[in-house]
Amino acid sequence: MLRSLSHLVLPVVFSGALGAYAPSAIAADPRVVHVMKTATCGCCAAWVDHIEEAGFDVVVRDVPNDALDAFKRSVGIAAHQRSCHTALVEDYVIEGHVDAREIARILEERPDALGLAVPGMPLGSPGMDFGTRRQRYATLLLTRDGQERVFALHEE
Repeated sequence: MLRSLSHLVLPVVFSGALGAYAPSAIAADPRVVHVMKTATCGCCAAWVDHIEEAGFDVVVRDVPNDALDAFKRSVGIAAHQRSCHTALVEDYVIEGHVDAREIARILEERPDALGLAVPGMPLGSPGMDFGTRRQRYATLLLTRDGQERVFALHEE
């Protein structure tokens, strides 16, 4: 299991496609959210807008599906925890439609964790807020040993 994002060797694993995501570049940009997504995903773009509106600086990288899947595996996101985009902020992985308030909270509390995930694409989550329909969903705290627990619960 991945212990620290600073141990990633992205330029070697993803030569060309993800070269801008070298660990040193991420570490040099505290509180910058580095987002990996596909070019055609509208809900990912809406999530990026949500993060920017919350005051985060965002760097977006559009990549092919296979590169995105490989990246998710390389940072330790299990198949059942996945969504449509993956982000890195400081030393945390942010998977899916995580609310900006929860990103701010993890950066403030600094738990020893891999990061946060909102599996799937629940209606009502940031970027998936189309109309008034909402689903109950949880934001999970992902531990470095592969476990998970509820970080925040969102009611319908």
